[in-house]
Amino acid sequence: MGYPQVHFWDGLKLMSGLVTDEELNRARSDPTFRQQLMAENLDRLLEALNRMRRSQANTPESAKQMREGVDLAVKLADRLQQFDGFSPTRAA
Repeated sequence: MGYPQVHFWDGLKLMSGLVTDEELNRARSDPTFRQQLMAENLDRLLEALNRMRRSQANTPESAKQMREGVDLAVKLADRLQQFDGFSPTRAA
């Protein structure tokens, strides 16, 4: 899939390394599991983004990390919608 690794600062959980090689291999061959895995990781990412937002760290690095996290969340949400047969262009 090629998603960037998103690392959050000051003890917040790292978003990289949350998925095992076994899970990745299973996700390649099992579309239902892949969808579940993406949904779980989207939830984790959104939780981490909310923690970042509440921490009110106003540095250029934290702003960059927040943008990267939001971009990744949008990509994951788009892929999940594709699994459900939802197309944003059809909804418009």
